[in-house]
Amino acid sequence: MVECVQIKLDNITQDFTVGKETINVIKECNVAFEPCSFNIIYGPSGSGKSTLLNALSGIQRPSAGKVTYGDRDIYEMTNRELAYFRAQQIGIVYQQNYWITSLNVVENVAVSLLFSGISRSDAKKRALEALEKVGVAHLAKKNPQYLSGGEQQRVAIARAIITNPGYIIADEPTGSLDMQRGDQIMALLQSYQAKLNTTIILVTHNLEYLPLAHRLIRVQDGVCTQLGRDAIRSTAESIISDMRTRMTNITKARRS
Repeated sequence: MVECVQIKLDNITQDFTVGKETINVIKECNVAFEPCSFNIIYGPSGSGKSTLLNALSGIQRPSAGKVTYGDRDIYEMTNRELAYFRAQQIGIVYQQNYWITSLNVVENVAVSLLFSGISRSDAKKRALEALEKVGVAHLAKKNPQYLSGGEQQRVAIARAIITNPGYIIADEPTGSLDMQRGDQIMALLQSYQAKLNTTIILVTHNLEYLPLAHRLIRVQDGVCTQLGRDAIRSTAESIISDMRTRMTNITKARRS
């Protein structure tokens, strides 16, 4: 595992041009993720959460600003350096799992190691170890596309942790799951973060998970606001109160 260091977003902006129109998706975002912490990014649909994750993970170069891991701006790396950094130091759990359907579970988990030049036997051994860590080693020979949603997410986490990365970045890892399976995935991520001192940054729309975080990052209309542990409980309570008020108002409007 790599050494955990602080991750910083300094004045990150992200613009996209559609025809003659420029859309400002992220607006001068300044956030610091402390080493070995559990962080949750939340906000309404279309607020810029996934765009922020793409900048953090080296997938999308921001229009302006810096993304630094320790003292290194990842977008000052060469393409080869950035690809190596992402492969070795960042584990990513995507919204969609993008399985190679011709390969079974253990082969899908091992494939990133094969691209890194590791022998097939060593890659398979490490893939089985990763599957064991998330409790699905018994599914190693199955085709991943035929697994349940919860099983697929566990396999996706195994694929993300196979290089023992210092950072896990997850985009809505419970989005397609029911409450019970979603809770299991969140417990798994929490356990991994605590036992292995990993920094976890995830996007979720499930507001009930907010109290699990060390820090919250709210994204609203492209504006980022960072909240520490002391504010998390009051923030969660405020959100729940607002939701109840909205539901009450909707019910009143329907009856009138």
